[in-house]
Amino acid sequence: MPTVILVRHGRSTANAEKVLAGRLPGVALDETGRDQAAALAARLAGLPPAAVVTSPLQRCRETVQPLLDALPDVPLHIEERISECAYGDWSGRKIAELADEPLWGVVQRYPSAAVFPGEGGESVRAMQARAVDAVREWNARIEESHGPDALYVVCSHGDIIKSIVADALGMHLDLFQRIAVDPCSVTAIRYTPERPFLLRLGDTGSLESLRPRERPTAAPGDAEVGGGAGAP
Repeated sequence: MPTVILVRHGRSTANAEKVLAGRLPGVALDETGRDQAAALAARLAGLPPAAVVTSPLQRCRETVQPLLDALPDVPLHIEERISECAYGDWSGRKIAELADEPLWGVVQRYPSAAVFPGEGGESVRAMQARAVDAVREWNARIEESHGPDALYVVCSHGDIIKSIVADALGMHLDLFQRIAVDPCSVTAIRYTPERPFLLRLGDTGSLESLRPRERPTAAPGDAEVGGGAGAP
């Protein structure tokens, strides 16, 4: 199955102000985030991806735009299921203020039990379920149209990407806060019929080793005993 390149959006104005943006409209990339997006396009353009799938939120769409400008033939798809977690009444509040809320400790230690307050507030479990379902369905679509060695980009948000990684690693959701993904970092997962392989996590370096290459194992889901030789 394809390799999904999960990109967290570049640094936003809310990130810089240490505010939990959630799904509030009008949250754009700041100057640093725009620079990060331009650098990301240079990293990804050499692969190249078969498609770009993005959260509908402005900061994600701005992150992938330089890549789309560089590769105008690559199709863009908007996917609601990889949008930011619906933080309800927490949206728009300072992180420092939220750290004093009783729910903060639940989110940190037992996120599978966390439900964000207020109208439209979402549980972390529901967030993970919709995001994983979306990636699995896009894997099938990309494989059908581009083959099993295809790469495609999914641009989303920190908690969404962390929850997808936790699923790929077989981790309980209560452990997903151990995962970190910085703005505009790349996390790559190669899905196979046997198991997913986490190829990159929060990476900001070269992506050349993600190019499809001949694999010495008999089955695509087999792990290379000893760890393998890496990129040629």
